[in-house]
Amino acid sequence: MRRAAVLAIALAICLGGSAEARAEFTPGAAGLGDPFFPKAGNGGYDVDHYDLALRYRPRDNHLRGKATITASTTQDLSAFDLDYRGPELTAVKVNGARAGAERNGQELVITPSAGIPAGSHFTVRVTYKGRPRYVKDPDGSKDGWIPTDDGAFVVGEPQGAPTWYPCNDYPTDKATFDVSVKVPRGVEAVSNGRLISRKRRGSHVTWSWAAEQPMATYLATASIGNFKLDRRRVAGIASVIAVDRRERRDSKSALDRLPRIVRLFRSLYGPYPFNAVGALVDHAPSVGYALETQTRPSFHAATDDVTLAHEISHQWFGDSVSLTSWPQMWLNEGFATWSEWRWTEATGGATTAEQFRDFADEPASRDRIWNPPPAVIPSPGKLFSESVYVRGAMALEALRQRIGDAAFYATLRAWAGGHAYGNATIDEFIALAEAQSGQDLDGLFQTWLIEAGKPV
Repeated sequence: MRRAAVLAIALAICLGGSAEARAEFTPGAAGLGDPFFPKAGNGGYDVDHYDLALRYRPRDNHLRGKATITASTTQDLSAFDLDYRGPELTAVKVNGARAGAERNGQELVITPSAGIPAGSHFTVRVTYKGRPRYVKDPDGSKDGWIPTDDGAFVVGEPQGAPTWYPCNDYPTDKATFDVSVKVPRGVEAVSNGRLISRKRRGSHVTWSWAAEQPMATYLATASIGNFKLDRRRVAGIASVIAVDRRERRDSKSALDRLPRIVRLFRSLYGPYPFNAVGALVDHAPSVGYALETQTRPSFHAATDDVTLAHEISHQWFGDSVSLTSWPQMWLNEGFATWSEWRWTEATGGATTAEQFRDFADEPASRDRIWNPPPAVIPSPGKLFSESVYVRGAMALEALRQRIGDAAFYATLRAWAGGHAYGNATIDEFIALAEAQSGQDLDGLFQTWLIEAGKPV
């Protein structure tokens, strides 16, 4: 027996109770073993709710935060980790008592003053302050809290959420969120869900938002800037559209089509999953991409209606129904790309079949749309490869043409409804499509999702 174990047993005896009972309390895992991001997420607990109270000073990118996390244990916990890449810690408490805290890379290792039994609810409060920094993803893109000339553009896929709040950063641990952001007057702060209040006090305004349906951590946002807000109802749903004043003119045409986009996808995929909708259009030229932040997709610049349709379709495919591991990205991007094709068809453009044929005419030498196959992404740097989007959409169009519209749309509605607010896998989608169509589809998905090179 190791000396440390002997000392632990002796200490347990001194403190009272049997050594065997005390020994049951063990640390939660410091990562969930994702093939691309093995340290992402943590074991031993599930988060129920995040309450984030932030104060931000745009002029020098200074953030103060208080994150109150309510969670439930899944084992007898002696210690647990949160994912955190953010500014300096000022205090950590568990159930109101000061707790030990140590930073180790992206891990924040927390040791409460007493073990927490399995099946218990507990609260951890982390306060912090300083200048948050974004991370660079394996493909070179910025991710996380990204400063702009008037605030910050905040997007978290796949590993940026811990740059601005401590969390269990994995898509399988969804939670509800309350986010409040205190900023100087004249600056707006936009998050997910419903706008609960906007309170002025002196030279500052506090914006409070509530995301009341479960959300993956990477889909949370708290973007800050000089925005013009448009509050209304879109297709019967409460909506907030926030647009940087420099991007308003170029965004108007696309954003005016938001109600029609929502109605189309609702008719195809089933009820809109959330109680809020909208968009955020920032002026963040260094970012170069949009993200389907839940209920309110984020755009780094003025968008067109096709891109808006892509991000809105993610509310069903990616946000409500989320992947179980990052290599399953086809379930997000293949579905959203096919949805933008369907929007194009609905607005008098090329049909999904015509768009499929256009890509099918591309030669095998145009490797980037054929490789890697959508279900065989070889590395995190290839996670957002063009083939995951284009060939991924072609896989769905091939399925539609094989099983017919009735079975195809029944499959998509059953997928969105049956896994709402949860997670699912590619294998589960294939099984569902086979059940809805009554056909053996292994060959089709082998061709389109797995085999290398241009499908034949």
